[in-house]
Amino acid sequence: MPPDAISLAVFKNLFASVAEEMGLTLQRASFSPNIKERLDFSCAVFDAQARMVAQAAHIPVHLGSMPASVEHALRAFPDLGPGDVVVLNDPYRGGTHLPDVTMVSPVFVSGEARFFVASRAHHADIGGMAPGSLPLSTELYQEGLIIPPVKLAHNGERDEGLLALITANSRAPQERQGDLEAQLAAQRVGERRLLALVETHGEARVQEHAAALMAYSRQMTEAIIARIPDGVYGYEDFLEGDGQSEGSIPIRAAVTVEGSSMVVDFTGSAPQVAGNLNAVQAVVRSATWYCVRLLAEEDVPVNDGCFQPVRVIVPPHSVLNPDFPAAVSAGNVETSQRIVDVVLGALAQALPERVPAASQGTMNNVTFGGMADGVAFVFYETIGGGHGGGPLGAGISGRHSHMTNTRNTPVEAIEYGLPVRVTAYALREGSGGTGRFPGGWGIRRVYEFLAPAEVTLNSERRVHGPYGLAGGESGEGGRNTLIRGEGEIPLGGKAAVRVEAGDRLVVETPGGGGWGAVNG
Repeated sequence: MPPDAISLAVFKNLFASVAEEMGLTLQRASFSPNIKERLDFSCAVFDAQARMVAQAAHIPVHLGSMPASVEHALRAFPDLGPGDVVVLNDPYRGGTHLPDVTMVSPVFVSGEARFFVASRAHHADIGGMAPGSLPLSTELYQEGLIIPPVKLAHNGERDEGLLALITANSRAPQERQGDLEAQLAAQRVGERRLLALVETHGEARVQEHAAALMAYSRQMTEAIIARIPDGVYGYEDFLEGDGQSEGSIPIRAAVTVEGSSMVVDFTGSAPQVAGNLNAVQAVVRSATWYCVRLLAEEDVPVNDGCFQPVRVIVPPHSVLNPDFPAAVSAGNVETSQRIVDVVLGALAQALPERVPAASQGTMNNVTFGGMADGVAFVFYETIGGGHGGGPLGAGISGRHSHMTNTRNTPVEAIEYGLPVRVTAYALREGSGGTGRFPGGWGIRRVYEFLAPAEVTLNSERRVHGPYGLAGGESGEGGRNTLIRGEGEIPLGGKAAVRVEAGDRLVVETPGGGGWGAVNG
């Protein structure tokens, strides 16, 4: 029997459950708060042609870019065998930024690699010039250990030398080893679950439904685009300095809709910059595809079919398509958010009653590390903020938005494992933009350091607040401040600073933009 609506729904959930169980394994076996508590990881299933079949509901910026990692892994090792695992993080060979470490392994059925499973986790430190591996860098080499596609396991045997090399380049080697082993466990779980799926339903039926699901998702995405009025819609927004110099960095997009296809052209965006805000093409495509999926009125299975109707044009030598070895550590976390703001700003012209105002537009990246009682510590987190108000209601407060889908790190997890006390954690009342439907509020978070540390901040929307739409006002921008003794030292959106015991870091995140005129 060919696939029907019922069997497609069943197999959609079966494939997704493989990725979800991989994610649960990774979370439970991991060591770092960033993976265990914030859930900064993603898992997915691919077919023999490296096409995404299913993903878990994890991190959007990971999942839309992970196909490039699988493609590069297979390009480097076209003859992977059972028990092999490829590891990589090189942004110029399928990665996003160096802390995101990806593993890819084949699933053999009847002697052939019929599927692949992949996991990507953000490791709290992968080396480089600053704790947390998100420095205010000027080249990739400063950002940490670069891992091209290499085999971490061969025929089921782990390469202990390679594992030792990776962990030795981290400021927290035991934590790195634990998180890498958690990823390896997730890979094994994914392989077992796919094999069980094939054993239960038969290889032909599983392959048939994988192909049918991709075709279905393509049709649904084409239907989404077909409901957008034909035309060309442009928008421009700005990044606020690259960590090396101040000044606005334009991101421009022209969205052309014709029938059931869409072209998103970023020509006119800034040339590549000296600092770390450059984003590789995989990140740009991921953010663009995410915006189209937001327009769906019903659940669309996220797989390779979703990507096909949308063509993305990214000019070479630009901040969205830099030349190796340009720095990219914040491109994945900050530039991706601005790409979303720009694409949604363009789509709002075509669909003014569908698209909300801008959300906080930043991940508010905080990294720090040092030594306490002779033991190294390192920490990374992103902090939520306000969502934009929209045609259906006010924006949510204090939540992550768009290209990050993590949790805020619990205060208890920070204080338990680090020489840090969180002395304040609250919403920034009134920080959302006013409007018929106001934007959500940002967050105020205060860290008191109990030991000296090196701190790096990568954040945006400190100069220009998130935009409002349809007559709504912009949300309030964020602020970063260092309190030392009785003095307050304003920090910019990008900052690297040495703190001493007793210093306090205050991070205030942006509120979302408002939607609609108050009296409209």
